[in-house]
Amino acid sequence: MATAGKKALVIVESPAKATKIASFLGTGYVVESSRGHVADLPTGASEVPAKYKGEKWARTGVNVDNDFEPLYVVQADKKSTIRDLKAKLATADELLLATDEDREGEAIAWHLLQQLKPKVPVRRMVFHEITPQAIADAVANPRELNTDLVDAQETRRILDRLYGYEVSPVLWKKVMPRLSAGRVQSVATRLVVDRERERMAFRAASYAGIEAVLNAGENADPRTFGATLTNVSDLRVATGRDFDPQGRLTGKGLLHLSLPQAESLAEALRAASYAVVSVEAKPYTRRPYAPFRTTTLQQDAGRKLGFTAERTMRVAQDLYERGFITYMRTDSIQLSQTAIDAARSQVKKLFGGQYLPDKPRVYTSKVKNAQEAHEAIRPAGETFAAPKETGLVGDALRLYELVWKRTLASQMKDAVGESVSIRIGATLPERIGVTDATTGEVTETGRCTFSASGRTITFPGFLKAYVVGVDDDETSDDAQARLPQLVAGAALTADELTAAGHDTRPPARYTEPSLVAKLEELEIGRPSTYASIIRTITSRDYVFKKGSALVPTWLAFAVTRLLEEHFPKLVDYAFTAELEDTLDEIAKGEAARLQVLNDFYFGPDGATHEGLNTLVNELGEIDARELSTYPLGDSGIAVRVGRYGTYVEDADGRRANVPEELPPDELTIELATQLLEQPAGEERELGVDPDTGNRVVAKSGRYGPYVTEVLPEDAPKSAKPRTGSLFASMSLDTVTLDDALRLMSLPRVVGTASDGVEITAQNGRYGPYLKKGTDSRSLTAEEQIFGITLAEAEEIYAQPKTRGRARAAAAPLKELGDDPVSGKPMVIKDGRFGAYVTDGEINATLRKDDSVEAITAERAAELLAEKRAKGPAPKKRTTRRTTKAGAKRAPAKRG
Repeated sequence: MATAGKKALVIVESPAKATKIASFLGTGYVVESSRGHVADLPTGASEVPAKYKGEKWARTGVNVDNDFEPLYVVQADKKSTIRDLKAKLATADELLLATDEDREGEAIAWHLLQQLKPKVPVRRMVFHEITPQAIADAVANPRELNTDLVDAQETRRILDRLYGYEVSPVLWKKVMPRLSAGRVQSVATRLVVDRERERMAFRAASYAGIEAVLNAGENADPRTFGATLTNVSDLRVATGRDFDPQGRLTGKGLLHLSLPQAESLAEALRAASYAVVSVEAKPYTRRPYAPFRTTTLQQDAGRKLGFTAERTMRVAQDLYERGFITYMRTDSIQLSQTAIDAARSQVKKLFGGQYLPDKPRVYTSKVKNAQEAHEAIRPAGETFAAPKETGLVGDALRLYELVWKRTLASQMKDAVGESVSIRIGATLPERIGVTDATTGEVTETGRCTFSASGRTITFPGFLKAYVVGVDDDETSDDAQARLPQLVAGAALTADELTAAGHDTRPPARYTEPSLVAKLEELEIGRPSTYASIIRTITSRDYVFKKGSALVPTWLAFAVTRLLEEHFPKLVDYAFTAELEDTLDEIAKGEAARLQVLNDFYFGPDGATHEGLNTLVNELGEIDARELSTYPLGDSGIAVRVGRYGTYVEDADGRRANVPEELPPDELTIELATQLLEQPAGEERELGVDPDTGNRVVAKSGRYGPYVTEVLPEDAPKSAKPRTGSLFASMSLDTVTLDDALRLMSLPRVVGTASDGVEITAQNGRYGPYLKKGTDSRSLTAEEQIFGITLAEAEEIYAQPKTRGRARAAAAPLKELGDDPVSGKPMVIKDGRFGAYVTDGEINATLRKDDSVEAITAERAAELLAEKRAKGPAPKKRTTRRTTKAGAKRAPAKRG
């Protein structure tokens, strides 16, 4: 602790965290923020210090031939931060590194040490919640830097860098420029692709069943209840679970009813007599859910609040830094004694002592290699603030309330009740013939069986506070169907009998919550990284959202196929999980960093699989066209992933663009044929450019019809085709080669103005315009682009420019109510780059899978929150930047 006359410098990651902690510590402490990482591997050639530019490994920033020595540089936007921290440190008597207590936070603390080079005592200050008592305890009980955690984080960073920098160029050459591969992102993409493959291979089966509404008489409560036909004689009525993915029946002794057969049987059952065969009642007990850890918070916030994983973590980070919840990146489900006492006290106050178990509940994590240093995610403090007492609003209030309810529920009594199953016999007036679907054997019977099941909750216990969210294909633990009290032999009557046809359904696509659950089940990645993984695969156009479902693009299919065929180990689920285990072992000091990196990159001694270096350098021939081609059955039509998008092509060479929003499993032969027959969907050959020899075609694109040249297959990957949007007066059917060549020649240089600045005439998404430096002026007609003279252009620029508020403001396209964060009205407007949502302060462009018509207030708020979290765009620098050599780390532990 800082003593009288002494001053300690405390460094945390974020300004919000710094402000909160400073309010607790008093005058003897200066609390500053590093604003995240201060040093990292170089991200481009411009960041590589001059002394290393000639090194072949400088591109990756990892010297694989010298014990994988990393090259760290200070990012340009963090140099001023380092200068400020050094200035503050110069007047301090002690340095307290108070970054988060996880691998990331430990690595940030280590980098701060390397950059600041303190000459005063240094201690590591750790805490799991930002409250006065927690901060005071952290100051009083500092520890040393955990170099095992630093090594684990550095090893992960190097693995990810080598994977990305070695594999991504293969994708650029064989699939499409500017693609990326990642150690975990590529596996997550494969999961989504594998699920779509299952859906594409799926064949639906039809079946039918009968539902009855049975009447137990006037004295019953409830009087009527629902039941399902389960058996006809000894044959069980087939349901969806009895069919395999190819639509074939599995199992024996099944009756496969068609809809006409079910309707006929339902008619016969109207004259049947009904009686209870058996009633089976069992005690029902449901224990509370454990407190939240990172993944369960992401899953339930997704299911109950509709949050993305990224949105959940962003809001949770804010709640943590403002002192409302404990640290939100944790595998632990344990609560401290302080938290248990606070939860039990609040349960008793809010619900009464009958909801409180005699002893506190203790939870043990089943997560492999769980990091138990932290608590579960819970409300911060020695007493929990009720949601209405926090002053929170919007997303913050909703997420806090979720954490608060889950924490209280975890310390409440079990839900208790009774599960009841009733079997009802139906005797037909006449015998009917039924056929065993698996043997074909026909028998006659006059006996059918219905069943009904339900649950009665006699004591709600924890359900009084919290019910977990579920996926669409699951049943909530609190779901109930009330049944009357019945005894064997009781007579019933049938009020309704309904035959209904059904089709089996393909496996459900992943949603963000279910993908998070699957990644955790396979032990792939760390919970704290799942939000960024999902953000990456969606932003790189590997996956898009259809409602809440994650749908892979055809580009994801092509990339996944390449990786599976040529880098199978790198996208193998088991291998990726094993590598995660190894990183955990490094963090615990049980594995050597250097050995892990050597095995991954060069291959383990005597192993049957090669390392990454061998895989990349000995790839052999890859047929890029075959890799990106997917035949649609035997139709002669194939889907192809091209450099400029996905299209279908038939045997005659006709092509048509595939709509970006179309899921792969919905691209049928029939739909592909329709696309090929639509003029807007195919390329129209216009001729050959006499200057370049390249073919010129007209086609319809996302922003309307346009013309473009087709580059030869051997063109450099960096080459870009010339394109030009059609004028409003032109059409795909009538545009000529001469028109196309003129359009592709734009922008046209009109001339140099009297002040020496060049003026050009261009056609943009919002019409024709002139451009002089950064000053643009609209033209009244597209044909002016080719005819306007320099004198006419200068006359236009001589007129005063009408700006912003001088124009009549366009009415919003849609109003969506108030933003939950800012409290200001959200509207959709049309802008230069398309429709966008704004609350008057923050503007966020709609994504490709959003539409003005379908967008909801929740989705609009999510887009604004994402844009708000990114902060303002960095200012463009006009001065030449120089980069000083960064620190090269001699790792704390070598193999």
